[in-house]
Amino acid sequence: MADQTRVLVTGATGYIGGRLAPRLIEAGHRVRCVTRSVNRLRDVPWAARAEIVEGDLLKPEDMRAALDGVDVAYYLVHSLGSGDFERTDRRAAQTFAAAALRAGVKRIVYLGGPAPHTGPGGGLSPHLRSREEVGAILTASGVPTVTLRAAVIIGSGSASFEMLRYLTERLPVMVTPRWVDNRIQPIAVRDVLHYLVAFASVPEDLNRSFDIGGPDVLTYRDMMHRYARVAGLTPRVIMGVRTLSPWLSSQWVGLVTPVPGALAKPLVASLVHEAVCHEHDIEAYAAPPPGGLKGFDEAVALALVKIRDADVETRWSNATWTGAPAEPLPTDPDWSGGSVYLDNRTKLVDAPASALWSVVTGIGGETGWYSYPLAWALRGWFDRLIGGVGLRRGRRDPVALYVGEALDFWRVEEVEPGHLLRLRAEMRLPGQAWLELRVTRDPARSGHSRYDQRAVFIPHGLAGHAYWWAIVPFHALIFGGMARNIARAAERSADQSRQSAWASMSTSSRPQAPSGSLSGL
Repeated sequence: MADQTRVLVTGATGYIGGRLAPRLIEAGHRVRCVTRSVNRLRDVPWAARAEIVEGDLLKPEDMRAALDGVDVAYYLVHSLGSGDFERTDRRAAQTFAAAALRAGVKRIVYLGGPAPHTGPGGGLSPHLRSREEVGAILTASGVPTVTLRAAVIIGSGSASFEMLRYLTERLPVMVTPRWVDNRIQPIAVRDVLHYLVAFASVPEDLNRSFDIGGPDVLTYRDMMHRYARVAGLTPRVIMGVRTLSPWLSSQWVGLVTPVPGALAKPLVASLVHEAVCHEHDIEAYAAPPPGGLKGFDEAVALALVKIRDADVETRWSNATWTGAPAEPLPTDPDWSGGSVYLDNRTKLVDAPASALWSVVTGIGGETGWYSYPLAWALRGWFDRLIGGVGLRRGRRDPVALYVGEALDFWRVEEVEPGHLLRLRAEMRLPGQAWLELRVTRDPARSGHSRYDQRAVFIPHGLAGHAYWWAIVPFHALIFGGMARNIARAAERSADQSRQSAWASMSTSSRPQAPSGSLSGL
């Protein structure tokens, strides 16, 4: 097969597809992505290097057009969470398989679920049964098909990982059903992507499935304990009981976590099965990732990328993405990536952006924080009481701020002159916090500007969630007052500048006595 394989990626707005497409591009392949709405991929960084087409997997004419001229087609879609997802997935797989055969596609690569030992009832869960059926349809299509079978994928945005994350972080003590002691062989998302990219170039006649998993075989109980340790949480108390049905468990997951109940239910039902690799034949066709497969602890650590090591925008905005496969993508569901609490304030300011920026960069130290000095002082005293830095550090310079310097109990993390000041909290907190202050010129009104203020908090464990909700009632006073007073300070400064300018103009326009005259006598 030529080095520049023509590749189609379905599910490019999904968890795996959105991470696979840019890696295929980097590997030198010509990538086409099919999506029901091209707008969903409009702003992703790699979109300009791929061909984006609209299409519905349930429409044969759309699939024939999308698959035209394609060598390798990645099937990465499923309708888990919809009403009758088994029927929908069956129709989509049949439509895709027929179109691929007609288009002369040389290989289909499908990411499916594990082939587990069946549970006590003897049958597969609807989720795993559907994954099995889709794999069988593609394998019987007449197009050589490689199916990669993965259990729990460890990475921010993976539904299974998000369930694990939220349950462990929010519940220091939990009562769980008996499946908590079933064995699972999780795999890091970057290792899954490695194998998927590799199968763009294996022999064309290969038509079989492969089990893929990381080096660790764990119970769900083990994974929660080890997640807590890697995340720096206190040890979790987990009590397994036999009376909780999968249905009741899924309702509990839906209540405790933001993972939608329609998605949690089939996933929880699948946990009644053990999911471990039965073979490791994949090494005969694809070399392992550089450095070997990631263990569970390392995979979790990669998924819990500390925001302080990356641009904050890559975590909760749709603007950019750093490219790390374990981090959230703009196209990931809103409930992925862990909890992020925000307090947003916006003010239109009757002052030029330069005057507003001067107020923003003069914040802290002797100037203070423009709202309720006693409240800020109390927070500083409390921080010192529990071993923090408090407000005693002040600021190095009354005017200039530089990245990396201390500012009271904050650290300057980013400065974009005239536009952005981002501060990272260094007070003692059950989580991580940032304060972001933005200044933009109002293009519609000369001499006006806009002030955007955003406080961000990422809780650490149950204490972090409790802390946020305990201080929410004070946000209007603290953060709201801060935004109002910064805007007013900028307007006062602008008024003073205008008055000084008028005074200077008035003085310069007065008639001056000729040099040497005796005016006034």
